[in-house]
Amino acid sequence: MTDSPTALDLPAVDPLPERTQAYFDLCAEKLGLVPNVLRAYAFDIGKLDGFAALYNDLMLGESGLSKLEREMIAVVVSSINRCWYCQVAHGAAVRELSGDPALGEAMVMNWRVAALSQRQRAMLGFVEKVTVASATVEEADRAALRDAGFTDRDIWDIASVAGFFAMSNRVASATGMRPNPEYHSRAR
Repeated sequence: MTDSPTALDLPAVDPLPERTQAYFDLCAEKLGLVPNVLRAYAFDIGKLDGFAALYNDLMLGESGLSKLEREMIAVVVSSINRCWYCQVAHGAAVRELSGDPALGEAMVMNWRVAALSQRQRAMLGFVEKVTVASATVEEADRAALRDAGFTDRDIWDIASVAGFFAMSNRVASATGMRPNPEYHSRAR
């Protein structure tokens, strides 16, 4: 393996703009690493900024979904799409947020075997359908989420997180994005 975050030869802007370097420094401080997905986008600061803004809004912004629920969505979508980068990175996040290494592993391998609440099962069943066949989603699918306690805003957020990771998975897989080695040993 090389130090490159992808299989493509797209070197980062050098030097990074001050605000980008500050963002990378903050990631290193808070996470102990700069995620390779950010390093991969650093060849084009506009693309990096757009990606990071949408990710931060969907995954860290105001929502009726917990951070753990959003990470679960990321893992289920990524597992269905077999995205190595996101399975490793977001599987680690599920382990960390839940405090349950077995949950993180189950989510990556087969979310249906995980010990989940009925609310989470409803959410992830919907996510699976959105990922595999979004055109088949019907009002009954949204009604099932409402019956599980989700608001219409929550449903929007579920669909948005699932859609974001469907796109991100495809880019990561197509570019040969490599997960940071540190993710493999986290929260085990």
